[in-house]
Amino acid sequence: MSTAARYLEVKHFVLRKIADGTLRFGARVPSENELVRELDVARMTANRALRELAEEGVLTRVAGVGTFVAEPRVHSHPLEVRNIADEIRARGHEYDAKVVSISAVSATRDVAERCGVAVGARLDHSLVIHFEGGVPLQVEDRYVNPTVVAGYLRNDFTKITPHEFLMQAAPLQRAEHTVRAVIPDGRIRRMLKLEATDACLLIRRRTWASERIATVADLYHPGSRYELTGSLSVQV
Repeated sequence: MSTAARYLEVKHFVLRKIADGTLRFGARVPSENELVRELDVARMTANRALRELAEEGVLTRVAGVGTFVAEPRVHSHPLEVRNIADEIRARGHEYDAKVVSISAVSATRDVAERCGVAVGARLDHSLVIHFEGGVPLQVEDRYVNPTVVAGYLRNDFTKITPHEFLMQAAPLQRAEHTVRAVIPDGRIRRMLKLEATDACLLIRRRTWASERIATVADLYHPGSRYELTGSLSVQV
């Protein structure tokens, strides 16, 4: 077996242990010497594998201490509306959700303005926490106009995501996004298990169906575990 193949073998060995949960965030990864003994590879091969995994952001190396599983950073495109459950499963991780609340509410002035309805109008509201591998990744605070989308409150959002239902019931025509960094209030902080000084990445989204605003949502993400990436092609 070539040297290149052996170093990839070491990388895959470490990645498998992370994927199956044997090595979790913050866990110490086997040292170069331990990998040499366990996989019967050269020290140089083990070093290259760990170094590249660190460069890729999978591991963190602390001089004189050891190598550890880095906190994962999830990437998402800022202008695409995707099903979060599909994103998580595509990464090979387990998806789960907790419904904090779901009910009919009266629109406050701020919410009414965002939804394009009168103050006091009835809206359907849900507050859902989405988990990746047992770790909270997103708090979804959503209002739905029942005159545009019927039947929202009849769903079990631990079995179907709001996105999945909305795409079936009222396929979106267009979407509007605002992205900002915020220090979340205590309620959001507790749901995302953040420290008092941790920042959130907040996506404020509105979507249209049947030429009307169907839903508005505030999507909160832990700033240290989530980032938005995208590209733009321009023809000249």
